[in-house]
Amino acid sequence: MPNKKIIAISLGGSIIVPDEIDWKFVKKFKKLIQKQIARGYKFILITGGGKLARRYQEASLKVSRKLTADDQDWLGIHATRMNGHFIRTIFRSDAHPVINTNPNDLDNFYDFKENILVAAGWRPGFSTDYDAVVLGKYFGVKKIINLSNIDYVYDKDPKKFPKAKKVEKFSWAEFRKLVGDKWNPGLNAPFDSIASKIADENGMEVAIMNGRDLKNLENYLNGKKFKGTTIS
Repeated sequence: MPNKKIIAISLGGSIIVPDEIDWKFVKKFKKLIQKQIARGYKFILITGGGKLARRYQEASLKVSRKLTADDQDWLGIHATRMNGHFIRTIFRSDAHPVINTNPNDLDNFYDFKENILVAAGWRPGFSTDYDAVVLGKYFGVKKIINLSNIDYVYDKDPKKFPKAKKVEKFSWAEFRKLVGDKWNPGLNAPFDSIASKIADENGMEVAIMNGRDLKNLENYLNGKKFKGTTIS
């Protein structure tokens, strides 16, 4: 059955570690989430890798040009897990003590009693968007929030097309036509195409918004008008 009390938030690494660890942002984010917990909500928080991942990847390539794509992916995955440990630590009193690093292995997580479950990257070939929707499917989550460094999704890549138009609402059919059916780790898509397919099949709504605007996030959580793009 759909669980309206659990909300999944994909917390982009660019929000946690835009350059250095943004502890001031995390402190405000923690306060907001605890306010929502007091209203009766539980959360699944999925962390990205951010600048931490890119620094390890860039440094490794300077030392050895023979690294495989899997090697690079694993560096990124472990960066997501480091950020996950950070988030779990600052939410210690509310969070499940173990971080989920495999969305298909729920033996230790399915009936988590705490208010927060923290998750991070799984394995090469799968994005944290994928982790979010698979966990969402298992827990009956119907709303997934993707916090990144963009305000809206556009009908075309705005970096390539200056006249690209922002879109506030997509149907899944429209969005999946935009992002295609195959996931490429290097593809700069606002939401992973494979994750989109699963979200579509399970009747999920995905809201994409700028994670740095916490008042805007609060508006969405409270059912008020917000700035961002919804896909449903």
